[in-house]
Amino acid sequence: MWRFQHTEYLAGLPAIILLVLLFIFILRWKKLTVRRIGDTRLVKRLMKNYSPVKFLIKFAVVVLAFAAIVVGAANPQQPGKSENINRQGVDVMVVLDVSKSMLTTDVKPSRLEKAKQLLSKLLDKLQNDRVGLVLFAGRAYMQMPLTIDHGAARMYIQEASPEVVPTQGTVIADALQMANAAFDSKEKKYKTILLISDGEDHDPNAAKVAQGLAKNGVVINTVGIGSPEGTTLIDPETKELKKDAEGQTVISKLNEAELQQLSNESSGIYVRLDNMDDALITLSQQIDSIEKKSLSDSEFIDYDSYFQWLLGGALVLLLLEFVLPEKRPSIA
Repeated sequence: MWRFQHTEYLAGLPAIILLVLLFIFILRWKKLTVRRIGDTRLVKRLMKNYSPVKFLIKFAVVVLAFAAIVVGAANPQQPGKSENINRQGVDVMVVLDVSKSMLTTDVKPSRLEKAKQLLSKLLDKLQNDRVGLVLFAGRAYMQMPLTIDHGAARMYIQEASPEVVPTQGTVIADALQMANAAFDSKEKKYKTILLISDGEDHDPNAAKVAQGLAKNGVVINTVGIGSPEGTTLIDPETKELKKDAEGQTVISKLNEAELQQLSNESSGIYVRLDNMDDALITLSQQIDSIEKKSLSDSEFIDYDSYFQWLLGGALVLLLLEFVLPEKRPSIA
C-alpha cells in the first residue's frame, strides 16, 4: 500500500491551478499587446518564427516539474522487505469517537487532539500487540483491521476527524460490535477494546452489547475526555456557537456514567484523561495484565522511498524546458 511520509506538502498541488491561470493571463496579454502595436497581420509576419505550440509545451513541462517536486517532497513510500514476527501479545481494537463534540476545547488543544496524543504515546507501549482502529460518530467505520504495523496505525489515527464520518451522533453499540468482529470469534481471551469518547449522547444499546462481548471474553476499557461541567461547542461549518432546536446554546459535557458502566460490564477499567502520564501508566498496565498469546504477523520493517526519482525527474524536466526553443527553426 502506497503512502506519503509528509502529506502536508501535498497542499502545494492546488498551486497548479494558479499556474494555469497565470498562463491564460499571459496568453491574453500577448494578444492584447499584438493588437496595440498595430496591424495584426504585419505583427504576425514579424513574429512568424514564434511557435505557440512550443510555448504551450514549455509551460506543460514546467507544470509537470512543479507537480513532481511537490509529490517528491511528500515522499511517496511503499512497504519494503517484510518478515514474519513471532511475539507474545494481545489484540487491541481502538474505538475512537470522532463526533463534532470531540472538537470541544475544554481539554486543550481539543478532546480529539488529546485523544490522538494519548494513542500515539500508548502505541509505544504496545509494541508486541496487534492494533486495529474503528472510528464512529453517527455511524461506525472500520479504518484499520488488526495489524502489528504500528506505523500505519499512527497514520490512520492522525488523519481521524469528523469529516471521516459525516453522519453525526454517537453509536457506541455499533462501534463496539464492529470492533468485536475484528477479533477471532473462536477465542475467549487475548483481546480488548479501548473506547475513547466523551460519551455525550447516550446509547441505550451500548450496555447490552458490552454484556454480550464480555461473555465472549472481550475486556472493554474506556477513556473519558472532557469535563463534567462542559463547555460551549463551536460549529465548524458556521463558526458560531452550536444551538439546539429551541435556540439554546448547547453545552457539551463528559458523560462519565455511561463510560464507567461499559467498562464495569466487561471487567475493564475507566480512565478520565486528566493527566496524560497517569492515564498511560494505568492503561498500559491494564492491557499488560491481559493473558497473552503467540502472535505471528507480517510486519513491514522498512519503507522504500521514491522521492529521489521524482526530484530527479523534475530536474530533467526543468533542464528540458531551459533548452527547448520557443521559436520555430529558421528556414533558409
